[in-house]
Amino acid sequence: MVAPTSFFADYGCHVRILEEARVLRRLGHQVTLVTYFNGRDVDGLDIRRTLPVPWRRAYEVGSSRHKLGLDALLVGTALRTALRFRPDVVHGHLHEGALIGGLVARLMGRPLVFDFQGSLTAEMVDHGFLRREGRAHGLVRRLEHHIDRLPQAIVTSSFNAARHLVEDFGLPRRRVLVLPDCVNAEAFRPGVLADADRAATRRALGIAPDAPVVVYLGLLARHQGTDLLLQAARRVVDARPDVRFLVMGFPGTEVYAAQAAALGLSAHVTFTGRVPYGDAPQNLALGDIAVAPKISTTEGSGKLLNYMAMGLPTVAFDLPVSREYLRDDAVCVAAGDAAAMADGILDLVAHPDRAAAMGSRLRARAVAEFDWVRGGELLLQAYDRAARAHALRAVVA
Repeated sequence: MVAPTSFFADYGCHVRILEEARVLRRLGHQVTLVTYFNGRDVDGLDIRRTLPVPWRRAYEVGSSRHKLGLDALLVGTALRTALRFRPDVVHGHLHEGALIGGLVARLMGRPLVFDFQGSLTAEMVDHGFLRREGRAHGLVRRLEHHIDRLPQAIVTSSFNAARHLVEDFGLPRRRVLVLPDCVNAEAFRPGVLADADRAATRRALGIAPDAPVVVYLGLLARHQGTDLLLQAARRVVDARPDVRFLVMGFPGTEVYAAQAAALGLSAHVTFTGRVPYGDAPQNLALGDIAVAPKISTTEGSGKLLNYMAMGLPTVAFDLPVSREYLRDDAVCVAAGDAAAMADGILDLVAHPDRAAAMGSRLRARAVAEFDWVRGGELLLQAYDRAARAHALRAVVA
């Protein structure tokens, strides 16, 4: 696996990489992951890292000019590891991983599988790294078009992403396989935190025992809708001053805490900073309602599955990927509309019985449809499809 990111850093993209590697190991396969030097090792996973660079110690999240140098180092690490490891399949995560993996796969004569987690061009626009009307936009889109054609098989985290590849980039449908984000429903479950521990933790955070708590877990960024979440929180608190918001994640905690203070929300919103993935279930258990204000239209939204498995009634912006997971068993409001999100939260706060029933339905679907063992079987199907396509190409050539 080629992961051009600071793995492991406790957020959605990394969780998908981790859980895919874990399920492949459980199914009897050997996995080696090559990634940047700055990340956290995970027990049981064979990780090979690039050499460190003195000018960049921060974790890389999203688009950054520093990634160009790190990716150059990753090429060397990936090639050395492949020569030693002799993989049967090269699995590239993200577009940079597919590009580097494509080079490795070609040199090694192996099939390439691309784990597509959103449009490269759209992500760079979302992160403010690229202007839609700028000259560079067309160049990056052509690069994305080229990378999308390197692998013999592509796995996407949603049907919406698969449609994007087929309809917007002209990929053959047979090359694209949907592997939804999945969830460990044994770790993420209602009751994971004992009532006494839940009460004690809420008390330590200054949350009243009977206060409705709205939780968010994920990256803090504009394209994640963090600004909109705070605007919605202001409206909720105006109507129900007893509601508390627990915002868990990074980066930019200080920036958004200052924004919350400017909105007069310091007494109503608690920022925890980064939450280790292993502690996520216990932290989500502190909440009564979950929110997903993400506004990116091409990326996945794995946090929804964690919310679902926890049995948390959820308010989300009405995006295609949200509907794929939540269907009609959540409050889906107009994308980008903070007032509508606030109204959705207030409705659930006012009707706890209906909210609890919603959470139960979401939990049942997460268990039935989004188990990682099933996800592992789909991933093996993608590997098999890539291997057959690679063999056919070799015969034709």
